[in-house]
Amino acid sequence: MEAVYLGFVLMLSIFLGFELISKVPATLHTPLMSGANAISGITVVGAITSAGAGLSDWATVLGAIAVFFAMVNVVGGYMVTDRMLGMFKKKEAPVKDQV
Repeated sequence: MEAVYLGFVLMLSIFLGFELISKVPATLHTPLMSGANAISGITVVGAITSAGAGLSDWATVLGAIAVFFAMVNVVGGYMVTDRMLGMFKKKEAPVKDQV
């Protein structure tokens, strides 16, 4: 019966996530996603805790995979933020050659 509840929670979270993300305007999407990815550093802490718990080899492998994917998410969030902030920097005027 627990699998039925977990499946229900999964389906509900997929539906709710899709509905929330589809309602976000394009101008807010990048700042919100980069902030959410930066916050997912909490996921890295949980994954490291899971990988280092020493419960079983299977749990350690899954924890290490979780650390990898969480770090990809965090680094990607910071890269998107850096690119987004780069769009607001003033561009220098080209220097003309003096002859």
